[in-house]
Formats: sequence, structure tokens, C-alpha cells
Amino acid sequence: MTVADRMVVAVSGVKDSGKTTLIRAMLPHLTQAGLTVAVIKHDGHRFEADPPDTDTGRVLAAGAAGAAIFDGEKYKLVKRQPVTVDALIGQFPEADLIVLEGFKHTAWPKLEVVRRGNSAAPVCDPSTLLALVTDLPLDVPGVPVLPLQRPDTVAEFLLRSMKEGQTHV
Repeated sequence: MTVADRMVVAVSGVKDSGKTTLIRAMLPHLTQAGLTVAVIKHDGHRFEADPPDTDTGRVLAAGAAGAAIFDGEKYKLVKRQPVTVDALIGQFPEADLIVLEGFKHTAWPKLEVVRRGNSAAPVCDPSTLLALVTDLPLDVPGVPVLPLQRPDTVAEFLLRSMKEGQTHV
């Protein structure tokens, strides 16, 4: 799905299926192909934005509405306020591709990870699937199956899909 000339694709699956591992393994292939990629992770639980023993963690714990830290090459901004995924996507105008981690019950196009010993079947709506990424013999009509142990192949599939405009739901 495109959002202002950016492609947005979710890497979905059940907890501990290997979503982060797949994203990390695909990133070098995607960036080597010339893409600027941003990743947005959904956390269904509360998380500490900064460790409590850091200056930003301390000011947040003391009640600050927000904090920022930067070093000239990168920055992190923490704000205590509700946010939508669309607002976060808008924070990455430089990205050619935004990878959402999680988001299994949304309409975003997905690569769903189904890993032996963790899950046995896809949980996403098949109409939103670009492909299944798995080490199991699964078959969902009309949905390509890609090898979990080959993140380079998954990245190549995603690049091809983007080029052919097939990342639309």
C-alpha cells in the first residue's frame, strides 16, 4: 500500500514467530538495493522508552511530558501522548519503504511469518497477504510461500512486488 509515494508493508505473525529476525535479516538486502527503509514496531504492552538509569529515563520518570536526545547523526523523541500508525509513518518522509512489525489484524499488505514450533497456520486475513514466510508445508490459495531460512529471497520477492506494484491490498 502506498502512502504519499512510500510503500508500507507489515511483517506479521504470532508472538515470537521471528518477525524481528526476518526484518533484521532483510534490511541489508533492501538497503543494498538502494531503498531507504524505516521500521515501526507495535508493542501491545507498555514499554520503557528509555532505561531508568539514563538522563532521559530519569526526566520521564520524574514526570516530563516528553524528552529528546540527539548526537548530530540521529535523535530520539519521546512524547507522552496518543499516536496513530499514520502519524508515525508521516515521521519518515525520507523512507521509500516502511516496514510495520506486527499489525496482523490490519488491512496493510503483509508478509506473515509462520514458524515451526511456534505456530502452525497463518492468522492474518488471506486477502492481505503478499506471502507466507515459513518453514512449514503450508498452502493458502493464491498466496506465495517463501522459505523462512532465506531472508534474501524474501527481500527479493518484496523488491519485485514493489516494482510491479503488487504491494497494494
